[in-house]
Amino acid sequence: MKKRVCVIFGGRSSEHAVSIVSAATVARAIPADKYDKVLIGITKKGEWLLAPTITSMEDGSWTKSTVHAVISPETDNTLIIMEGDHFEKLHIDVAFPVLHGLWGEDGTIQGLFELGNLPYVGCGYLSGAVTMDKFFTKVIVKNIGIDQAEYVPVRSYELEKMDEVVARVEKAFPYPVFVKPSNAGSSMGISKAHDRAELIEGLKIAAGHDKKILVEEAIVGRELECAVFGHDEKCFASGMGEILSAGEFYDFDAKYHNEESKTIIDPELPEGKLEEFREKAIAIYKACDSFGFARVDFFLEEGTNRVVFNEINAIPGHTPISMYPMLMDHAGHPMKEYVEELIKMAEER
Repeated sequence: MKKRVCVIFGGRSSEHAVSIVSAATVARAIPADKYDKVLIGITKKGEWLLAPTITSMEDGSWTKSTVHAVISPETDNTLIIMEGDHFEKLHIDVAFPVLHGLWGEDGTIQGLFELGNLPYVGCGYLSGAVTMDKFFTKVIVKNIGIDQAEYVPVRSYELEKMDEVVARVEKAFPYPVFVKPSNAGSSMGISKAHDRAELIEGLKIAAGHDKKILVEEAIVGRELECAVFGHDEKCFASGMGEILSAGEFYDFDAKYHNEESKTIIDPELPEGKLEEFREKAIAIYKACDSFGFARVDFFLEEGTNRVVFNEINAIPGHTPISMYPMLMDHAGHPMKEYVEELIKMAEER
């Protein structure tokens, strides 16, 4: 008898559309001869709907579904399906969240799975929360002694005294600086400020995404990413992938809308740096209590070749341009293989 895997996608975050593309890719990679797939889409308004097919995910017709489906917090691994006055219960064996950003990647839905004692793929609720929050990730990475960009934390309510915030940033480091919402992914809400006016505008933009904001020093160098897979002592780190952004930095538009942006798998690196990247990626992965998979991003600083941590992504993208599946495939682990391993890991946990 085949087991039933529930793929959850969409969500209320600003990365809703990216999640749908990633989830369709993942759903196709789940072996149909071993698993039955149930597709649950969360609309931007927060409705949970049963998507009839992967094609309906891609063409958007799933949002017209009249069948609601929600996971019960009771400990019986139940999906409650409702249409009009009719409802039924469906047993599920594993949840596979392919949600990016808030209310999905940040530990919230993982908490629901924990309540229901439901096996699920990927990070736990604590790991999701701390890796989604750039501020707390920095606290953890600082504690294990890995270099990262210096930063000034800002709370959105502090922007009422904008002059004081600007003075604090300008005292810390020179322009340009990066302004980032603490909780956002796919480079949403991030801007690069070259002067005071751009800093003020960037702070206002970031505040539209989160109440916590980081203003970081600009690290000039190459952008490199590493795929990490596994858990505890069974962690594997891939080789590196390099981002060549068509924009001034790799923001949302450069990532998804500019065909001039490029990714290079296994780029040439200075001697010894590949192993340094891989070792530090695993150290950060473990320190953040990661599980299953994650992508860890770095800079290789120009002039010094210093390895500088940027961020960790607990549910890495699986779009056609996403780095994680390319890195894993290059390392000899095609998506169909590692997706099945992720499901098995969920059951073992």
